[in-house]
Amino acid sequence: DRWSRKKCIAWMSLLWGAATLACALLLIPISTEAKTVMLGPSTIPGFGFNFIVDGLGVYVAIMSALIGLLIVAYSVGYMQDYEHLGEYYFLVVLFLGAMMGLVLSANLLLIYIFWEITAICSWRLIGFFRDPEHLRSADTALLMTVFGSFFMLVGMEMVWHETGTLTVAAIRGHSVSDLAMFFMFIGILAKSAQVPLQIWLPAAGVAPSPVTALLHAAVLVVIGVFAFARIFIGAFNLPANWQIYTSIVATLTILIAGGAALVENNAKRILAYSTLGQLAYVYLGFASMTVIGVVGGLVFLLAHSLAKAGLFLCVGIIEHKTHTKDIRELGGMFRNFPVTAIAFILCALTIIGFPPSAGFIGKMMIIMGALKGGKIIFAVLAVLGALLSLAYMLRLFNALFLGNNPRWKDVRE
Repeated sequence: DRWSRKKCIAWMSLLWGAATLACALLLIPISTEAKTVMLGPSTIPGFGFNFIVDGLGVYVAIMSALIGLLIVAYSVGYMQDYEHLGEYYFLVVLFLGAMMGLVLSANLLLIYIFWEITAICSWRLIGFFRDPEHLRSADTALLMTVFGSFFMLVGMEMVWHETGTLTVAAIRGHSVSDLAMFFMFIGILAKSAQVPLQIWLPAAGVAPSPVTALLHAAVLVVIGVFAFARIFIGAFNLPANWQIYTSIVATLTILIAGGAALVENNAKRILAYSTLGQLAYVYLGFASMTVIGVVGGLVFLLAHSLAKAGLFLCVGIIEHKTHTKDIRELGGMFRNFPVTAIAFILCALTIIGFPPSAGFIGKMMIIMGALKGGKIIFAVLAVLGALLSLAYMLRLFNALFLGNNPRWKDVRE
């Protein structure tokens, strides 16, 4: 019957998610060798189905597969009453598959192909409920990310013209023009929703909570951070002027996103603005081009992904029970939602960077990397951004869980 079909689809998707994580874990033993695998003949100049199994790719693959599996498990109960579940689970599994392909790609054009697959999946998932407002948000996300990826494709074409190859290993050590780097940088900023290309991500909160968790934590915005590491650090060895440009964009995003989160009343949009600001810390660590800064960025990327997924799923529980995301209508949930409240505050402390959480370790290393790289003003602004994170996270926790709101006294976890 119909119910059994829904359960079958959900559990099959869960099985695919578990298989994806298992395959990623099996790559650990060979990740230190940075092996490149070629699938099939190369018929297009500069392009080939090249995949590389290295530490960076396997690290991000395991992180994304783990969080993706947890989100699919959460979806089994959360999504069971909705229509179009076949489409939902197909797109989620395709999303994760495209992510695996992207992080293990050794060719820039192959990275771009998987990059666009994720854009199409996110477009359909954001507009899952098919309301006019939701479809506008989905269209905005698609247009913004495709706008960026078009420029990135132009930049890749310029790289091929200047170096004669699109393979990351062959590019390493070459220098390319600032214009080529600028075009690729636009695509990365658009996918990671960094200033000034950030408007699509807060609007994507109209999607179901598992989708927002997937976009903000496991897959979509992580792709931009990964591409920056793979291309700008792994291939081109980010020049000094680009270190400054990236640091400026990152600190602006940290401060603007923190200020926006402080005045926003939609719980999901607050978390979305938080995503913008926290990912900017990763860029700041990468832009330092110091070992401690880059490693700190990767540590904080994992901490943020786990914690932000948890925050979105916590808010999803409350939205599922109360049918509202407006924090002015909520409050007093701690008594009725104790497990959710405790999970929320633990995840929030990680995002804030409260010791001894992994978020604290990552942020501290990022700030130390900026100082070691001589970017003192950016380190000071990063500390200010951390204080903004503390302010808006405590505001959100207070609005959701503290106080007394008799309207929800009969709602249970």
